[in-house]
Amino acid sequence: MKKIKKIITISILLVSLFFILAPFNFPENLQFEELLNSADDNDVIIIFNSGGWGNTPLEKADDFTPIIRGIQQTLEEFGYNSLIISYNRTKDGFSGKITGIKDFLNSFQDSSAILAKKVNILAEKFPDKKIIMTGLSAGATFTDRVMEKINSKKTQVYAIAAGIPFWEKSFKTNNILLLNNNSKDALSTGELKSLLLSLIKAPQKWILAKINGQNLTYSRALQIPGHEYFWSSPDVGSKIVNFLENKIR
Repeated sequence: MKKIKKIITISILLVSLFFILAPFNFPENLQFEELLNSADDNDVIIIFNSGGWGNTPLEKADDFTPIIRGIQQTLEEFGYNSLIISYNRTKDGFSGKITGIKDFLNSFQDSSAILAKKVNILAEKFPDKKIIMTGLSAGATFTDRVMEKINSKKTQVYAIAAGIPFWEKSFKTNNILLLNNNSKDALSTGELKSLLLSLIKAPQKWILAKINGQNLTYSRALQIPGHEYFWSSPDVGSKIVNFLENKIR
């Protein structure tokens, strides 16, 4: 028994040491660099930051793609051309997840600095372009942290952040629209009972989905009350349209 305890203790120490010493391994996001060559043809640049690990492409982000499309359609109605960029804050694979966990525990301070630097350069190079960053859940927190680091003189940079978790302190500025489904989002408001029930039920839902051959992500299995955002909702679509009308039009 003592030998088993010793092996477990050493294993935990080694894993902890590896986690602490593992370097951050952020993706290159070459698409962002290519943007510098194509921005001339667009009036507005939309930067999408997914939830979860932060590496979900727009076409697979079913939880937020309709919102992005709604934003783009609204801008088109205003007479603006727009370009959507999916920004990855983590790489695929094990090293990317280690980086993602460390970055999450650090409130995205490292990864947000990288994107903020790029956005500041973009705003400097194209002062006549509007830049809108968007994000859901962890992506919303990340977006909020980026806005903290944006040069205050870059007034053409905006953000739409949906479902920032309750433990994160939001950055206050008129250029950010914060959405929480009119306080119905249990993750944003910190309704611990609802969150606990979701955490208890999630593993069973996820396992059953896998058994039945359904491609259900663990984050979708959580089904946190109020944490889904729909463009058709007056607490989402209408507020975004009003925000864009006041800031962009």
